[in-house]
Amino acid sequence: MRKQGLQGVLRGSKTTTIPDPAWPCPWDNADRQFKADAPDQLRAADSACVHIAMGMVCAAFLVDVFARKIIGWRVPTLMTTSFVLDALNEAICQRRPAMGSLTRHSG
Repeated sequence: MRKQGLQGVLRGSKTTTIPDPAWPCPWDNADRQFKADAPDQLRAADSACVHIAMGMVCAAFLVDVFARKIIGWRVPTLMTTSFVLDALNEAICQRRPAMGSLTRHSG
């Protein structure tokens, strides 16, 4: 975009999650090393909500780190626990092997 002289639109941000410092951070089983030697060894997950013209849309994705392939996803209009679990269930059904390490990244 920069090369073509384009710039993204910046809008006011809305905080959807405020961490409670009294609760410990989730374990990072991958130690921030997103590498795998074979499929189904390590999966990474993330979820986010974005405001769009028609309201809000959320997304949850699970990625097989080795294949760099999305193996489970959901994009509902409400952020609920179930939509993240639905994406996880889809990944389990897609890949069948026992789920290995799962690391959640929130950024």
